[in-house]
Amino acid sequence: MALILNIDTSVNEALVSLARDEKPLRTVTNAERNDHAAWIQNAIHSVIAEGRYHIRNLDAVGITIGPGSYTGLRIGLSTAKGLCYALKVPMITVGTLQVLAFSAIEASNIPEGSDDLLFCPLIDARRMEVFTAIYDSALEEIIKPHAHILSERSFSELLHSSKILFLGNGSIKFQMVCKNSNALFKNIPLSPVALAKLIYRNFIGNNFAALAYTEPLYIKEFFTRKDTKPANKSEDH
Repeated sequence: MALILNIDTSVNEALVSLARDEKPLRTVTNAERNDHAAWIQNAIHSVIAEGRYHIRNLDAVGITIGPGSYTGLRIGLSTAKGLCYALKVPMITVGTLQVLAFSAIEASNIPEGSDDLLFCPLIDARRMEVFTAIYDSALEEIIKPHAHILSERSFSELLHSSKILFLGNGSIKFQMVCKNSNALFKNIPLSPVALAKLIYRNFIGNNFAALAYTEPLYIKEFFTRKDTKPANKSEDH
């Protein structure tokens, strides 16, 4: 049995969860996005202490790799890397959009392999832009993660033949302009259970990240306010 610390700081509400295999034992969340850096270390200590474990009991650390908040992704990944280097345990990464889609699949009780419904997480990237991907109920990618500017015609080809469930903090913007009856909208947050299950699948498959080379999945370049060229420092999305 594996004791795994799972971290997500990619979207507005951050979470830290301690899981035994794929089952979360303790979970804490933080809704103040600008406070994630100050909050995360205390959150890690809290879930481990409440579970009556020591940090050296950890067998791995799991982290959502993005896309999402630039600042949040850097906070989560640097924390996960620091723990893994210090404890000499593997780091496991999963895509934020994949976890969001799996959260919806789990919440919708759709039989695996069903072709009746597709899942489209939308992460707000300011204005009418979102980070998105589309998955089937087996969590296979139909459309890979990418940045997308929303319009009334967005996803129209797939919506012509399939019902799609849109979720995530960017779905409100699409709901305002979408007129297609095959588009469904539901407020489904990123689930600590879904995160733990995906991380554990990677753990038992020995699918570990390379600590020295793993970077956040930003999807697009980021910019400063004063420059139109990619920069090393940025404001958050």
